Amino acid sequence: MGKIEVMSEDLANKIAAGEVVEKTMNVVKELVENSIDAKSTEIKINLIDSGVKEITVIDDGIGMDKSDAVLAFSRHATSKLKTLEDLFYVSSLGFRGEALPSIASVSHVNLKTCNGSVGTEVEIEGGTIKEVGSSDLKKGTRITVTKLFYNTPVRLKYLKNLYTELANITDYVNKMALSFPNIKFVLTNNDKVLLNTDGRGNLLKVIGNIYGIELTKKMIYIDANNDDYEIKGYISYPECARTSKNNITVLVNGRSIRNSELTKIIIESYHTYIPESKYPIVVLNIETDPILIDVNIHPTKMDIKFSKIDTLKELINKAVKEKLETINLIPEIKEIYKEDENISSSIPLYNYEEESPKPNVLEYSLNLEVKEDKEDYNVLVKDEDENKFNDMPVKEEQADSNRIKKMYPVGVVHATYIIAENEDGMYIIDQHAAAERINYEKYLEKLTTHDNTSIDLLIPIKLEFSNKDYIILKENMQILTDMGFVIEEFGINTLLIRSHPYWLPDYAQEEAIKKIIDIVIMTEDFDNYKFIDRIAATLACKMSIKANDRITLTDMEDLLERLRNTKNPFTCPHGRPTIITYSNYELEKLFKRVMN
Repeated sequence: MGKIEVMSEDLANKIAAGEVVEKTMNVVKELVENSIDAKSTEIKINLIDSGVKEITVIDDGIGMDKSDAVLAFSRHATSKLKTLEDLFYVSSLGFRGEALPSIASVSHVNLKTCNGSVGTEVEIEGGTIKEVGSSDLKKGTRITVTKLFYNTPVRLKYLKNLYTELANITDYVNKMALSFPNIKFVLTNNDKVLLNTDGRGNLLKVIGNIYGIELTKKMIYIDANNDDYEIKGYISYPECARTSKNNITVLVNGRSIRNSELTKIIIESYHTYIPESKYPIVVLNIETDPILIDVNIHPTKMDIKFSKIDTLKELINKAVKEKLETINLIPEIKEIYKEDENISSSIPLYNYEEESPKPNVLEYSLNLEVKEDKEDYNVLVKDEDENKFNDMPVKEEQADSNRIKKMYPVGVVHATYIIAENEDGMYIIDQHAAAERINYEKYLEKLTTHDNTSIDLLIPIKLEFSNKDYIILKENMQILTDMGFVIEEFGINTLLIRSHPYWLPDYAQEEAIKKIIDIVIMTEDFDNYKFIDRIAATLACKMSIKANDRITLTDMEDLLERLRNTKNPFTCPHGRPTIITYSNYELEKLFKRVMN
């Protein structure tokens, strides 16, 4: 007798459940997606003990008749795919017909549904239908899942604690609310409301429901397209960056997905605007022909494959960068007043590396040409989305090609923070961060123009290396030669630097050369842009004026004017802010010249 047998339906469903249902969030996900596919306009998710004890999903969709209600719990029974060709044009969230039988096989399920004419109730336990009867439910579907994993105790054992399960569910429902702002979502846990959207199609308002009004005021609308893709959504101001990538929400044709390539390109679009350990808040919806994507590569359908992904990445990168380059990004300090309490300030604290002052700060030249003064202007943040809040703040329009208005220095605090003013308010500028930004853009320009003009050294610089480092340098010597270095071998593991690029600072030639060589040695994968960027950022950091370096008022004026003329005057190359501001209104509130 042969050893191969067809497994039972019950066993097959339990195996499928292991792929589809791993935690309470997966149950919520599958049920909510069914509700969305049923054309619901309102979906309520009620949990007891984070869904471990009970999950109830109620919708006002099209519902089912009696035969469909029973058949829905059969494996691979679906209304969303009819032929093989349909698999290449999937527009629904679910389509495999595995979710309901998988959930039912490891729990107790009560289904009440009505298609507008007849109501049906189905009781299922462990995948077996126990009872089918009538229901008085109005049009829509109500499905309750209890005793989850009661017959698979090993899987129950590996459920996380209640807070983790609830966090996962909340995160998923948030993303679905962002995906479908035209659907009202209500999420409760133990009768406490965690999310309640109005379903009026206002994406920005849904962002406010999730993240709060203050952050909503710091979101920027983007809209771009090419021949294959259209992107719309919101990106946050750099100052709103968080410590988790989870706040980057990518939607494809309304489906919330995870795609490391797209997440990476969004983060890279914020390069130098935020620190490397921080991530923006982004809600980005990508619309495309279903034939260009494949959602059938994982049972959870959270990961998908793209055709022509390079054109999509280029579109996203360009759209985000162009938007960030057109608006005023100076963080504004606002005072928070509480009733019957003292004034409390919400001033953000920024940590800067303290370095000892140099003997002669005037040697730290910025070596930049000062552009002619032009009329001041503010960039207008247009209300490009008809769904934006009516009370959203609009920045004043500027009349100058610079991104920030001219600032006039009046003093300095702790030989580190320049205090400046103009008609709009008071500004605090970190002198090291500002000089770093100026020098970064200078070095980046020199490195990207591929001008390898060299300056001969009167006395060559001799550098010795370990065996390993010397081998790496020998392999990558052409990189240094292309930059304008003239280098000779000089004994065992020793190099002689005879010439260097003309743009290296005269006062710190050897230090700058060592920094560049260190980067060559430490770089494993030579991406030319990233390599050049790292050199520019490193040189800018090490060769700029530091905290505690004392400079004159004239130096401050020169520094601020050169900062205005940079492409991004708001952050240093590492993403730390160069400027923060108190508006005139906030200053008057501080001193109670205004009381509202």
